[in-house]
Amino acid sequence: MKTIPVVENVLKLNDEVALLNRRQFTQAGVFVVDLIGAPGSGKTALLEATLKALAGRCRTGVIVGDPATSRDGERLGRYCEQVVQVNTGHGCHLDANQVRQAMGRLNVTDLDLLFIENVGNLICPVGFDLGQNAKVGLFSVSEGDDKAAKHPHLVLTADVLLLNKIDLLAYVSFSRDRFMEDIRHLRADAEVIELAASKGLIKAWIDWLLPRCRTR
Repeated sequence: MKTIPVVENVLKLNDEVALLNRRQFTQAGVFVVDLIGAPGSGKTALLEATLKALAGRCRTGVIVGDPATSRDGERLGRYCEQVVQVNTGHGCHLDANQVRQAMGRLNVTDLDLLFIENVGNLICPVGFDLGQNAKVGLFSVSEGDDKAAKHPHLVLTADVLLLNKIDLLAYVSFSRDRFMEDIRHLRADAEVIELAASKGLIKAWIDWLLPRCRTR
């Protein structure tokens, strides 16, 4: 009987590069956050508010993933000197090799905290290790209260979940109870932080970040 070769891990090469990334980040003493959220969830707005809040308290850098344009990178460059834009073209996520190439344009030894703003997608980015320390899932009330239930893998693998745009609760159809019930059904111990990035209401998020940010 003919033996059929089986690829046991299609992500093996990505994982090997991610390991190299992680080693370099660890040696540099930088904490790395992979931010995953849908288009329009407020990823860039959250990072703008975060960079402003951390100014003078933590040395930050950003790798921005986007299919096209450098607009997000330009926005974040107003608040952070070390910003690299990665355009993925048809790609729906960043991979470890793209992050590694971006690292070559950063001075990671001068960073305490590095954000990776992944491509707007709640599915593809979740399964790719980039070498990060923490995976952060971002939902927003404007997307509807069913997103956690529809994207369980993100809920199950994220180190912390963020619910953005809570200032819009009075204006959109969104059940906080249903949203939280879906999360608790999937993962009882999931940490959820509510915020309104465009209004600067991100204190709980900053409180989560600061202990993880190396200080000198």
